[in-house]
Amino acid sequence: MPNHSAITQFLSMYNDEVSHNALLLRQIVLNNLPNIIEQIDEPAKMIAYCYGQKYADLICVIIPSKKGLKLGFNRGTALPDPNKLLAGTGKISRYVAINSIEQIN
Repeated sequence: MPNHSAITQFLSMYNDEVSHNALLLRQIVLNNLPNIIEQIDEPAKMIAYCYGQKYADLICVIIPSKKGLKLGFNRGTALPDPNKLLAGTGKISRYVAINSIEQIN
């Protein structure tokens, strides 16, 4: 599991708002998923959260970019989405675009 400084180093390539919001989102993920494994995937430019080493064990990912931030969900197509928050057209995954601190909260 990467330490906080490794995460902040990874996020340093993004603007302050994206980095700050990603750290807030990270804390929520860590607080709500006990014993989750956190991994930085530099080639994919994301922070992954899983309970094992297989793709099937992946729960969610934080995806920072120059344009903003996304919280992606493995098997997101199977999640209920009554408020139509989930976006994406993949066969398995979906994501929520994070546009503000209020949305994170």
